[in-house]
Amino acid sequence: MAPKKRKKFADSATIDAEDIRQFEELGEKWWDESGPMAPLHRLNPVRLEYLRRIIRERFSLPDRIKCLQSLKIADIGCGGGLVAEPLARMGATVTGVDAGQENIRVAKAHAKAHGLDIDYQVVTAEKLAASGKKFDVVTALEIVEHVADVDVFLQACCKLVAPGGMLIMSTLNRTPKSYLLGIVATEYVLRWLPRGTHDWKKFVKPSELARGLETHGLEVTDLRGLIYNPFTRDFQLSKSDLDVNYLLTASR
Repeated sequence: MAPKKRKKFADSATIDAEDIRQFEELGEKWWDESGPMAPLHRLNPVRLEYLRRIIRERFSLPDRIKCLQSLKIADIGCGGGLVAEPLARMGATVTGVDAGQENIRVAKAHAKAHGLDIDYQVVTAEKLAASGKKFDVVTALEIVEHVADVDVFLQACCKLVAPGGMLIMSTLNRTPKSYLLGIVATEYVLRWLPRGTHDWKKFVKPSELARGLETHGLEVTDLRGLIYNPFTRDFQLSKSDLDVNYLLTASR
């Protein structure tokens, strides 16, 4: 039997309808630290530490709780708001966008319950870019490996970056090690994620991501691996190990 083809939304070249369906099914579980999104909750502290440091360095911002107060940030593929909310707590004016209506419903409800003012929108990166809006910082974390057309998605993300701004992405490298750890171990052995969450063929190598961003006017300024420590059960940054997860920052 031939493999089932994944469908795209009719109005978007980048949205994979099957991936959107899987994430929308999470509902309130987005915020359950012991649920299907537990890996992202484990990953969040090191991601947020990286975001805070790299953004402060770029814009020469002071080290304080509301250190991002002067910045406009767009979180692309925001899901239930796991990154958008902390960025808002750091003082940024945050726009969170996702193609999943249920994801945005959950994100809005959670933000309201915690007294956070975040502009959540059910919209694709391309449509947001077409609106002409620009942001000091654009984040696209754990999303590019789920899009149907990587180049169109990168073009949209780059278009959203204001002059002097930056784009921060994280994703999975396409290596034998990432297949073993990112799919076999995570989805089948440890069962951290539902089976079928990832498609190894859609993982993106750092060199491919860098070339795509450079094509659309951005220059890579930082590249770090994300490695899991089974003894401490948390993630750590690495300057050399990019084999599985990695963070990439590019600036205009």
